[in-house]
Amino acid sequence: MNAEPLQFHNVTRGTTLADQAKRADNPWTRFVGLLGRKGLGQGEGLHIVPCTSVHTWFMRFTIDVLYVDREGTVVKAVQRMKPFRYSWGGRRAHSVVELPAGTIAATGTAVGDRLTLHAAPPAPTAAITS
Repeated sequence: MNAEPLQFHNVTRGTTLADQAKRADNPWTRFVGLLGRKGLGQGEGLHIVPCTSVHTWFMRFTIDVLYVDREGTVVKAVQRMKPFRYSWGGRRAHSVVELPAGTIAATGTAVGDRLTLHAAPPAPTAAITS
């Protein structure tokens, strides 16, 4: 999994979906996904690319799922996907953004919205004074 934190913004609504997301972009990280985790904290997420379907088999928590095309447009939104479920994004889906349950509703994200992805700015460091 890419260790560099990412930010997902919904440009259409002017909202932030995640400010500490990770990217799964190779066979191993896409296979593992969120398995083994106890949950997603507020602001966390996982961008799986390429990806047209997801499952929550053996997961311990509910997630929101956004299917996104190559241009960053949401083509399908699945709210509160419970453990042991399967979802397919359709022919236009190119990648998936997995978010904490309730994020889609809280941000008003809907099919047709445009998302952007940026590297998160580095965390501020404390100044050392003598």
